[in-house]
Amino acid sequence: MGEVQELHLHINEAQEPKSPKDTTAIQQPSHPKPRHWQQWLLVALSIAFLLGGQSTGTLLGRFYYNRGGNSKWMATLIQSAGFPILLLPLFLLPSSPTPSSTITTMACMITPPSVTALTFLYVSLGLLIAGDNLMYSHGLLYLPVSTYSLICATQLAFNALFSFFLNSQKFTPYLLNSVVLLTFSASLLAVCSNSSDTKRISPGKYAVGFLCTLGASAIFSLFLSLTQLAFEKVMKKENFAAVLKMQIYLSAVATCACIVGLFASGDWRGLKEEMGEFGKGGVSYVMTLVWIAVAWQVSAVCSMVLIFEVSSLFCNVISTLGLPVIPILAVIFFNDKMDGAKVVAMLLAIWGFVSYIYQHYVDSAKSKTARTEVNEVSDASSGEK
Repeated sequence: MGEVQELHLHINEAQEPKSPKDTTAIQQPSHPKPRHWQQWLLVALSIAFLLGGQSTGTLLGRFYYNRGGNSKWMATLIQSAGFPILLLPLFLLPSSPTPSSTITTMACMITPPSVTALTFLYVSLGLLIAGDNLMYSHGLLYLPVSTYSLICATQLAFNALFSFFLNSQKFTPYLLNSVVLLTFSASLLAVCSNSSDTKRISPGKYAVGFLCTLGASAIFSLFLSLTQLAFEKVMKKENFAAVLKMQIYLSAVATCACIVGLFASGDWRGLKEEMGEFGKGGVSYVMTLVWIAVAWQVSAVCSMVLIFEVSSLFCNVISTLGLPVIPILAVIFFNDKMDGAKVVAMLLAIWGFVSYIYQHYVDSAKSKTARTEVNEVSDASSGEK
């Protein structure tokens, strides 16, 4: 009996950490470096696919209107209806490895969100994104693609404002400069609305398109900040599956809202005729809608990843990075005119983007310096002990 007790004693001693330094070693992953590179790779891929999905979705949306599509509710619906494709990567995700006892104890201390809280979160954000997509659809219908994309750049200014109030983002001279420049960029497009490529659009429709796009940019920025807040305060989960699930639930709610709007407005009655009169035939009509849906889902998931890994403001900056791409592609594919006002507006927007990027570089450098100083103090304290 005494030998059994002695054996248990040795096992307990082997499992217990002998010092605070050993406790830290247990809590940390045994291979932090590969995980670090995986995160950087995930961020890089998300940036690439976000820019590609955003550009593709916008240009195909303009193609849908140019070839005879006129249902704003259908254009809104397809921006969220592609969420079933996300079920495949969700099912293919490997199950998380069994955590250590210390990490399990810490995870148990975190209270999971209630069903009521999650339902309210998904419904409210889903309805918000449905309304936002509807406003974007109106803006893309009444504006040239180049003008539309330049106005969308104002979402960075709105996001900086919302991040200040919701995500504790500090306002610096560079951020303020970015906000002012992007505001001037949008104002310039509003004042110079009599350019050659807007003569085919009535002033009333141009004003509606401008205000809808501007309002949609503000709502989208609010959505990004609220999503970051939800990850931090409600979800409290640190895995890619949580990102996919949130996007699936939000898109499902937005899709249901758009289906209700499609039938309530009566737009569904004209869809068959719209398909038959589409410029390149019914197959082209269906494929256009399918690829728009896929492009926007890819873009949305990558936005979620960037919010999760970095911040909502960084995600918005990357979205703004596509600013020079879409107007140039619009000139190539849709013969949009790049007049002087648009060129100046683009330069102001790019200047605002670079201003924010520099601020992000400064913040990263300060954060790295602070972490280094903390590590040096910690190592010195451990050495003294």
